Parts: sequence; C-alpha cells; structure tokens
Amino acid sequence: MGILSNNDTEDNQDMIANFYFPTSKNALIIFARNPELGKCKTRLAETVGDETALEIYKHLLLHTATVAKNIPADRFVFYSKTIQKNDIWDDNIFRKKVQSEGDLGVKMENAFLELFQMGYDKVIIIGSDLFELRPHHINTAYKDLNTNEVVIGPAKDGGYYLLGLSKMNVGLFKNKPWSTTNLLEETIKELNNKNKSFTTLEALNDIDTYEDFIA
Repeated sequence: MGILSNNDTEDNQDMIANFYFPTSKNALIIFARNPELGKCKTRLAETVGDETALEIYKHLLLHTATVAKNIPADRFVFYSKTIQKNDIWDDNIFRKKVQSEGDLGVKMENAFLELFQMGYDKVIIIGSDLFELRPHHINTAYKDLNTNEVVIGPAKDGGYYLLGLSKMNVGLFKNKPWSTTNLLEETIKELNNKNKSFTTLEALNDIDTYEDFIA
C-alpha cells in the first residue's frame, strides 16, 4: 500500500476541486481581473488615480457578484491571473478558474469550449464593469437562446457586455477588433454573413473611462 505525502493529498484535493458535475443546463461565465493597484481600469485611473480606480472596480466586482448570485445557472468566475479563495466570489456559489493565455478572443473561445465540453446547453459570458447590469438581462438572454444560436448585449461604446451561445461558434472569436468601437458591428456582420440566428438585448453603459463613470 502506498503512502500519500502532504503534496499528493493537496494535489488530489485540487483535482477534485477542479472537477465539476453540471447541476444545470445553463452556465454563466464571469471574466474578472484580479483587483490589483495600478492594474485595474487603467483608462479610468488616468483621470481619478490608481487607488480610486481600484475602489471603483471593487464595487463593480461586488455588483457583478451580487447579480450573478441571482441567476439560476452554474456560475464560473475566470480570474485574469490567479484564483483567490475567500474573496467576494463565494466559494460555495462560484466555480473558480483562470483565463487562458492569449488575446481576449482566445480567452473567451477557450472558456466557452471548456464549458460546452462539460455538457452545458447554453453558455453566457459577461464582464465585470457594468453598474447597469441586472439579473433580468441575463435571464432574458437564456430565454432568447431557446430560439437563437447567439444573444448579444450591446455596450454603448460599440462593444458588448454579454455574449450567449446555444452552440459553439469559433468564428465569433477570430480576427475581431477587441476593445474598439466597432467590435459589435463586426460581430453582427459575421453573424449575418453566416446566416446565424441571433438577437440583441438592451444596450448598457460599461465603465472604462471617467466619462463612462459619470454618464
């Protein structure tokens, strides 16, 4: 009989913690940046300073977590760098992962692929920078996925705050102008060119700059 070392035990515990059985047909992905001074909301920080920008981002994270807790789905928070324990993302509610390497498109594609491979029927991703986000936006998106392949929540800056899929669509993550004002336009153009069924939600204002914050 072998004897497990402390390291073996910890490895086994980590393996078990990272193996999930779906408890719903719906999955919600939240992309969140680790809240670190000088590395959050850098465009906002140009106006209000690093410390204030970090505090604003922490409020945004808390708001997003509160909204997500009210969604009837398996909830996954994907950290930008490292998984954090005992933070605002309750370990009993949120399943925790780390975003893959690559640009935003690669990170999103890999997250969607992972959850579809786990057996989910509908997968939605949201960011963590919208004070205007409410549970009904996400719940409406799940409902719309009953009759559409794609649901998009347009952001007023030309991007989007929500993307929902009822089947994997890798084309949405390839060769897109991430973090620009024409991301939404290019995404919709691709969907139309490929005759994909989609719908859009209410447009919301995400917080990237001081102007967004005071709007």
